[in-house]
Amino acid sequence: MTKISAADVKKLRDATGAGMMDCKKALVESEGDFDKAIEILRKKGQKVAAKRADRESKEGAVIARVNADKTLGAIVSLNCETDFVAKNDDFVKLATQFADLALNCNTLEEFLAADFNGLSVSEKLTEQTGIIGEKIEIGGFKKLEAPYVGSYIHAGNKIAAIVGLNNTVDNADVLTKDLAMQVASMGATTLSYKDFDPAYVASETEARIAVIEKDNIELGRLGKPLKNVPKYISMSQLTPEVLSQAEEDAKAQLKAEGKPEQIWDKILPGKLERFISDNTTLDKEQCLLDQEFIKDAKKSVADYVDSYGEVAVTGFERVSLVG
Repeated sequence: MTKISAADVKKLRDATGAGMMDCKKALVESEGDFDKAIEILRKKGQKVAAKRADRESKEGAVIARVNADKTLGAIVSLNCETDFVAKNDDFVKLATQFADLALNCNTLEEFLAADFNGLSVSEKLTEQTGIIGEKIEIGGFKKLEAPYVGSYIHAGNKIAAIVGLNNTVDNADVLTKDLAMQVASMGATTLSYKDFDPAYVASETEARIAVIEKDNIELGRLGKPLKNVPKYISMSQLTPEVLSQAEEDAKAQLKAEGKPEQIWDKILPGKLERFISDNTTLDKEQCLLDQEFIKDAKKSVADYVDSYGEVAVTGFERVSLVG
């Protein structure tokens, strides 16, 4: 029987990340042949992966990385089954290494086929499934290229975001981090209301009004104040004609309330601002530039970006394990 030394076991463990006992068993089975021992561990990973293929991998670590030139960003979500594994330092380290590798890959397919210390990423995932004993897979892969890219990873590695700017400005690192934090926290899906498909806005308007009207039936039954039912939900619907009519309605209201006409000019801007706010709920939920800035609710994100001068947001990406 071939004698297996502690140094041999350590060498195999360093190369594969497998547990000490698994490494020793593989070396015994391979009669000390290092390459055969690695193959034994890989086959074990394949067997475990096949058994756990139908398991859910909703936990994990989401890592965002930006290249040295700040012109390219990547987000990778390395998913597993339990939070216990997700918080393991070695697991987070592997996710970070994957994110660094993703910077050099254009697609998920290219990334999964990329070399990772002699294995493809796909093979490494299978190997880790065998070592850890849980389903390990890539749950998210996003890339972003721009003249300047910044990133943010939410505490606990559950959400990460990257944001691109059209040029470099003073304190661009602060701006992009704040914007990436906004994306991570508020879950925007597009830059501006100008990006919406009119058919989507029309459908969403109808659906939201139906929900509010249904809620109002129950509120009325309980004798509680009813919710406001907006006619619109996006700035894309607020045409000059709509805004003009809103102004006329506001004037009619002021007249009915007996407000002197000479002070209407002081009151109307606030009423129109309130009308726009009440009728742009979709924009505030889904459009990054139209959202309230999380660090100053008195500003929109667009206002915050404008404070940095001649710069614009070109795009963003977000990956989350929590929705």
